[in-house]
Amino acid sequence: MNILAFDTCLDKTYITLCNEKKVSRIIESTGENYHSAYLISTIKTVLKEAGITPKDLDMVVTDIGPGSFTGIRACTTVARVMAQQLNIKAVGISSLEILSKILGGDDLVALDARKNKAYVYDGEILGAVELEKVDEIVKGRRVITDNSLKERFSGIAKEVVSYQETEYPLGDILAELSLNKPEGDWRRLKPLYIQPPPVFGK
Repeated sequence: MNILAFDTCLDKTYITLCNEKKVSRIIESTGENYHSAYLISTIKTVLKEAGITPKDLDMVVTDIGPGSFTGIRACTTVARVMAQQLNIKAVGISSLEILSKILGGDDLVALDARKNKAYVYDGEILGAVELEKVDEIVKGRRVITDNSLKERFSGIAKEVVSYQETEYPLGDILAELSLNKPEGDWRRLKPLYIQPPPVFGK
């Protein structure tokens, strides 16, 4: 089975083709361009290196958020279009569920959601939770977070791990999670916006 997984919701773009020849790419933002701008061109490169064409794909899987609003729109749109045109399955996975697996378990995740809130995942998505309540949730537990909240949770949680400080195989995790998802209709693949997009000037 040829599974193409990609993620532009977090701070880097992750693209992985999973089959007998695994090919992966990670792209960071530069001062001139946001990483999601390279999604299409990098997908083409990954497929070429694997020696396959888009018609050889069996499934596309993507991160649906939460994360960068631009990134969420980019990867969900590309996944929907590819699945529709190729008549293949399209699966969406939350970035919170992906991050919960980076240490091999099913850990608590709390990411900065701004406005004094955090996006929380504890086996399920709890939404954007006030930070004072999140402090109680993470108390005495291992928590996956980002650099923004790492210091806050240190001393409260049993262990604090920032996913931004180590290169985790997020593309591989994304592809693996898709195998356990029953859905696959591209029409049902939608961005996960837990909070409304920011409005300019506010």
